[in-house]
Amino acid sequence: MRLYNTLKRQKEEFVPLRGNEVNMYVCGPTVYDYFHVGNARAFLVFDVVRRYLEYKGYNVNYIQNITDIEDKMIKRANEKGITIFELAEEYTEKYFEDARAIGIKDADVHPRATKHLSEIINIIEELLEKGHAYQSNGDVYFDTESFDGYGQLCKQAPEDLVSGARVSVDDRKKSPTDFVLWKARKEGEPYWESPFGPGRPGWHIECSAMSMKYLNTPLDIHAGGSDLVFPHHENEIAQSEAATGDKFCKYWLHVGYLEIDNRKMSKSMGNFMTVRDFREYYDPRILRLFLLNAHYRSPLNYTEDLIDQSKSSLERLDNFYEKLKFYIDSYEEKEMSEKDTKMLDYLPVIRKEFEDSMDDDFNTAGALSALFKLVREANAYMQAQGNAKVLEKIRELLIELDLVLGILPRKDDTLLSEEIEKKIEEREQARKQKDFQKADAIRDELKEQGIILEDTPHGVRWKRA
Repeated sequence: MRLYNTLKRQKEEFVPLRGNEVNMYVCGPTVYDYFHVGNARAFLVFDVVRRYLEYKGYNVNYIQNITDIEDKMIKRANEKGITIFELAEEYTEKYFEDARAIGIKDADVHPRATKHLSEIINIIEELLEKGHAYQSNGDVYFDTESFDGYGQLCKQAPEDLVSGARVSVDDRKKSPTDFVLWKARKEGEPYWESPFGPGRPGWHIECSAMSMKYLNTPLDIHAGGSDLVFPHHENEIAQSEAATGDKFCKYWLHVGYLEIDNRKMSKSMGNFMTVRDFREYYDPRILRLFLLNAHYRSPLNYTEDLIDQSKSSLERLDNFYEKLKFYIDSYEEKEMSEKDTKMLDYLPVIRKEFEDSMDDDFNTAGALSALFKLVREANAYMQAQGNAKVLEKIRELLIELDLVLGILPRKDDTLLSEEIEKKIEEREQARKQKDFQKADAIRDELKEQGIILEDTPHGVRWKRA
């Protein structure tokens, strides 16, 4: 398996540092609002990366943080007239609702910055003691000139970062590239006591503290959006390696921007759609399929046409899956024919194509292509009177591959309730008694509940509208 390492700017063979164990840290949400579909791309892609590593047999320790103290949060809490802690609770809960709706599995731990002040303070004290940080008017800054490797991730020298105006100029700092580790208390802002005075942590130090608390370092994988390469991840490397004297992370993965009308989606530009808004109009699995239908490092343009295409693809997959289950119950297991053997022999070909795509830097577009090839071939096979034993093997492969992709209907969405099953039985009894008026009335009633019935030579098949 090969992945693209931002640190080396090339694909590298993936070799975990500790045998079968993979320590993976992903930068999570800042919980001051609903997250938009651009944020969702990073969260979802690395959910699939984690799933595929588990599919390959690795023991993945997966941490995704929650940033619950930050400038934007303070501003939003003041606007809403609530405390920052109330704001964090509200939008943390809403984050999980939306993330789970699009199939993102919970991390093993979701640490919050405000719950790890002692770890943050300990790292800052270590940096001060080693001469990598300094105090200025109650603030504490990291001294970038004290760390030889600064700029290794973004591939720019510190002087180029300054000339490119990519850092903030502040007369409290020794160098424009220095960044804050601890912010002195300001009126109206939450604060904590520390050896450096009352205040709150800077944004960058939070992830170093939480990743090192819950995972063995060096980390195997650290991941996030492309916008985090500089300054966030660059600063994480500097402060972590300066504090410990050891390498911080082996592989750095970053997701390309999601765009609307070929411009980066962002709240500051006002061109965004939240996942919550998307869910009001579409099945959330459509968003998952759309986001996985392009390589994660490539820019992806959000358009209604592409969403409609993903909707159609999902309907095709759902219809196939329902038909597959129906025919498994309808067809008999019989002696294997040449046609049956040919279909069985095709399944390892699909699996290999799927794995080859995912092994090549998590190419989910190629993996989806393999999945829909299976749908096409299996559909043709079913139409020609398949063997139930072969169909069961197709379903097993489909479910196994979907452990990675996560786009098949959820279990709760595919099972009929006892009430609806009873209605279908009542309709069948009415038809046998030639009471077609009652049968049609039951069909209409079920249709109102979103259940579409299809009469076939093998019995009644159903699907959701």
